[in-house]
Amino acid sequence: MSKQQRGFCVRVISLAAVGFGLLTIREGGTILFGDAAARAAAGAYVPFVLWFNFAAGFAYVAAGAGLWLQQRWAVRLAAAIALATAITFAAFGAHVASGGAYELRTVIAMSVRTLVWAAIAAIAWRGLPRTHRHHSA
Repeated sequence: MSKQQRGFCVRVISLAAVGFGLLTIREGGTILFGDAAARAAAGAYVPFVLWFNFAAGFAYVAAGAGLWLQQRWAVRLAAAIALATAITFAAFGAHVASGGAYELRTVIAMSVRTLVWAAIAAIAWRGLPRTHRHHSA
C-alpha cells in the first residue's frame, strides 16, 4: 500500500472514529440523563457498560481528531480504547455468566465496538509514520 493510500485510510478511520464517538455520546447520554421513558426503552441495560461506553465516546472523538492530525499518540489511544473495550466486554460476560440481566443488543454492540477499535488501532499503527522527520529549509 502506498503512503498516499495509507494516509487516505487513516483519514477515513479518523472520520469514522469521530462519528462513532458522537453517536455513542448521544445514545449513552440519552439513557443516562434522559427521562424514565428513555431508560425504559433501553431495556435491561448494564450500568457499568453504559457508563464505560458513554465515557469512551469522548475518547473516540479525541482519537479520531488525533488520527486526522496524524498524531502518533492517537494510535496509542486507539489501542487503549480497544483494550479497555475488550476488558469491559469480558466484565460484561462475567455479569451475564453470573445471571445478570442484559440485552442481546449489548452483546452485539460490544462485539462491534471491540472489533472496530481493534481494526482502527491496527490500521492507524500501519498507516501513521512511526517518527516525524523535521526538514530544515
